Amino acid sequence: MNGLIAHEELPEWVPGRLLSASDGLGWKQVASRSYHYDGQNVIVPAMRDFMLVSYSAGSTPMRRRFDGRWTHDTLGPGAASLLTRAQRAYWHWQEPIDVTHVYLSGVLVAEVASEVMDCSVSEVTLNDVLRADDPVMTAAIQAIAQEARVQGLGGPLYVDAMARGLVVHLLRRYASIRMPTARPSGTLSPREKRLIVEYIDAELAMPIDLKGMAEALGLRPCLFAKRFRQGFGKPPYAFVTARRLDRAKRLLATTDLPVKAVAADCGFTDQAHLTRMFSTAFGVTPAAFRRRAT
Repeated sequence: MNGLIAHEELPEWVPGRLLSASDGLGWKQVASRSYHYDGQNVIVPAMRDFMLVSYSAGSTPMRRRFDGRWTHDTLGPGAASLLTRAQRAYWHWQEPIDVTHVYLSGVLVAEVASEVMDCSVSEVTLNDVLRADDPVMTAAIQAIAQEARVQGLGGPLYVDAMARGLVVHLLRRYASIRMPTARPSGTLSPREKRLIVEYIDAELAMPIDLKGMAEALGLRPCLFAKRFRQGFGKPPYAFVTARRLDRAKRLLATTDLPVKAVAADCGFTDQAHLTRMFSTAFGVTPAAFRRRAT
């Protein structure tokens, strides 16, 4: 779709005082900004991303026209709005309010939907909701915004996990997704299993996604995911994580590479990511495992 605006361009149409932002923090496919707005009558253009709004201070009657229909409600702390992507809407309010925006890319939402449905999803349309009394959505928005302010250890990884959980919640409550009427059967051949394991092992230090694995075998992502699960007994993401952890164990036991270097070589975001995943899987930290193995 052409003519969609990025969230950074929104103040050109909806002027406000920026309170905080995730700009420059290295987040991928998700962003957060908080604003103070005075009352105004504005057009929100069709946006590139889905936008979630949490109202943190002030209360105001809100009128909005979307898809040719006017709706109205009173919005204040505890309420949230959900704006679907690629749709223009008219907004009118009178009282000052503080809000937090979380922007989710269409790519991220489609990727999570593909994982949830175990089938390739190219695009998702979420319901456009003026007022949602949804504590799960509100808590997730505030947690992501808080990370933009405190910039804690492993921030991009933390936000990615929060955003993916939030997308699953949105898919459950605010999306209508049809499952395929016919699901392909079969499993990977022994040759395909060998090739995909070789591909995964060769790419472990790099990001590995469902599309890339499917293309390695010349399959559609939904067909690949189905056959992979049947062939290996677990979904592709879980298998890749297990291979990363196995490589980490070998490197920790047989080399003197720093744990940070081991994490990078195995495709973990950072040392803290490796430590958390390793401890969950094996009940011991990488450093403690190395001491026992040597």
